[in-house]
Amino acid sequence: MFKKRKTVGMTELGKREQRLAYWLLLPTFLILFTIAFYPLVQVFYTSLTDKTFASNQETNFVGLQNYHHLLGMTIKELPPVIDEDTGEQLLNPDTQKKVYERAIRILPREPVRFRELFQFGFLGRRYVVGAVDREFIRAMGDTISFTIFSVLLETLLGLGIALVVNSHFKGRGVMRATMLVPWAVITVVSARIWEFMLSPTRVGFFNVVLQKLGLGDGQIAFLRLPEWSMPSLVAVDVWKTTPFMALLILAGLQLIPKSLYEAAEVDGASSIRQFFTITLPLLRPSLAVALVFRTLDALRVFDVFQVLLAQSRYSLASYNYYQLIGNRAMGLASAIGVVIFVLIFAFAMLYMKLLGVDTE
Repeated sequence: MFKKRKTVGMTELGKREQRLAYWLLLPTFLILFTIAFYPLVQVFYTSLTDKTFASNQETNFVGLQNYHHLLGMTIKELPPVIDEDTGEQLLNPDTQKKVYERAIRILPREPVRFRELFQFGFLGRRYVVGAVDREFIRAMGDTISFTIFSVLLETLLGLGIALVVNSHFKGRGVMRATMLVPWAVITVVSARIWEFMLSPTRVGFFNVVLQKLGLGDGQIAFLRLPEWSMPSLVAVDVWKTTPFMALLILAGLQLIPKSLYEAAEVDGASSIRQFFTITLPLLRPSLAVALVFRTLDALRVFDVFQVLLAQSRYSLASYNYYQLIGNRAMGLASAIGVVIFVLIFAFAMLYMKLLGVDTE
């Protein structure tokens, strides 16, 4: 009987402690709701309207119209142009390639107008892909490709730097401090520095080097040519953010017990085997955190695109800025923000699944 009363008493005590914990957490929940959840819900709602930024115009509920405008795409087959006299398909006299109807004649214009995004051939036929807002689709493609290549390179280089810095050698402290210098530089400042080095004249550092090596005429427009602009942006971001990745990975490396490596050496395991059987498996949670942080930053990249490319090429964030400030389309800009949020969430979940962090 005594034990039963004691158990009941402990249960009541536990409930009181639980209620006290909720009361103590209430201010935190209120702050999170005020600065995070409420604005997020507000953005979701605004994306369903035609609200105009800094205007007293009446706001109307338009449903998914903004999302249809951003993501609306179509694929149409381009019919060949037939010679009326011979009944055969026309050939371009210069290239001797088949001539097809112009995309502007094939893509629908009602109820919304689709613009040509790109063309491709398949099984001897020619197709055109159209988009309602082709600048947004291009911005999404550029942002995703920028994210994949920059984060991949930063992770590999950051892992290599972290492994070197984590080892014992003379001057290790100085190297740890030095490697953080690019990350400490303000992004706009570093972008301006790189803009000067990528100058399309022989004043630019890279044009001078390539000309000295006989690989160019000293007038390569790195930031204007489509085949060079994206690699240039990736290089700028990799130079600046690799130290951040190295710092996060280094923190994970220092959590791995040294005794595991000592035992592996006793068993005769090589350094490569130790890396794949000890370091990499135990580093997965740290890698997941680093990848999520960097991917989040890369998917909402703004300053590098805005400073180096202005409005010649957009990221999702810079296109969002253009729609909000330039066009004052707050509803459409909110829809772009929701798309960015969904992309970040999808990448985060993908990392968790691939690295097995959710089962740890």
